Amino acid sequence: MSKDLDEILEKLEKGEISLSRLEKIIGNANLAALARRIFLERKLGISLSSIASTILDFEVLYGRNIENPIGAVQIPVGVVGPLRVNGEYARGDFYVPLATTEGALVASISRGVKAITLSGGATTRIIADGMTRAPLIRTESVSEAVKLVAWIREHWDMLREEAGKATRHGALVDFYPYIVGNLVWIRMKYSTGDAMGMNMATIASDRVCRRILEEYPGRIECVALSGNMCSDKKPAIVNRLLGRGKYVVAEALVKREVVEERLKTTPEAIHYVNISKNLMGSAAAGSPSYNAHVANIIAAIFLATGQDAAQIVESSLAFTWTEPRSEGLYISVTLPSLEVGTVGGGTRLPTQREALSIMGVAGGGDPVGSNALKFAEIVAATVLAGELNLLAALAAGHLASAHELLGRGKIRGGQS
Repeated sequence: MSKDLDEILEKLEKGEISLSRLEKIIGNANLAALARRIFLERKLGISLSSIASTILDFEVLYGRNIENPIGAVQIPVGVVGPLRVNGEYARGDFYVPLATTEGALVASISRGVKAITLSGGATTRIIADGMTRAPLIRTESVSEAVKLVAWIREHWDMLREEAGKATRHGALVDFYPYIVGNLVWIRMKYSTGDAMGMNMATIASDRVCRRILEEYPGRIECVALSGNMCSDKKPAIVNRLLGRGKYVVAEALVKREVVEERLKTTPEAIHYVNISKNLMGSAAAGSPSYNAHVANIIAAIFLATGQDAAQIVESSLAFTWTEPRSEGLYISVTLPSLEVGTVGGGTRLPTQREALSIMGVAGGGDPVGSNALKFAEIVAATVLAGELNLLAALAAGHLASAHELLGRGKIRGGQS
């Protein structure tokens, strides 16, 4: 250890410098992470050797993806597939990476993937696409609030042009006004290319909001750039109804013989579990989301591919629907608020970029936006597989035994 590092550690221990200033003092983010980590080890009397084991270059990530770094954590990554997807953007057989510490999850999804693929695959469609940000504006009265909304409609071209100054790949495409008393939420919707787009929407909305304040003739003030009508990182009915990010549906008609031979149950039994558990059970619980475990699959894909982990909350809003038919089981999953991207944020990290490359969606698409849409369809199809298998396991009475076998380390080898 160098003399300079010893001196910095001594100053940290004396409280003469703060952990957050190390990059500026040392001039190198990797050395700053080292100093911060050693300081914690000494102060707390612990070893952080596993957190220290990372391929990440903080010179690249500091100020973009992390502050006060000390290292990295590792999460096991499994893969399911091949999953056949018949989408508008995702067409073919895909392998999907899943980062999780939950035993039985990958095996569960894999079983659903096999059943869907044997039945011809999942059909996916993007219903809508657009990231939102909703500034909250205070007016003097409800009459003034109505006038403000009318003024925004009249000056829409000017505001769209102003938003365009903030981004090359996005555009302000629509807005939804919501008035409560003298308060106005302007829920603005943006196309964001292959980025998830939250930062893009925030920066563009700031420009739009400032332009409104400058140009509007009445007395108004911006209370908050984000007024929670967006709604970001919170479960919200507005996202369920109007959509946020990618509004996507995945469906499959699982052959009756596949349900009976592979899933060990019947379409009718799966359907009854779905309507009694996912629909009636969710309604009785007051849940805004009607599904079995969509968050499980969303979280595993998000962690593997560098998505915003906090947006698992709204991205997991979902409806699982089933219909028993003579030829088998129709099953669909509707995700009205799937917020994903293939550029920006955590997608630039090396392991997360590799995970995206497994599905052929790393980086920007050609045309712009096509990779993010392809990714959304793959995610929805994987969610469908996870929902199918859990419902089948419940119908067949296999849930507890699967977790006993796979969640407690009692299996060594493969599973079909």
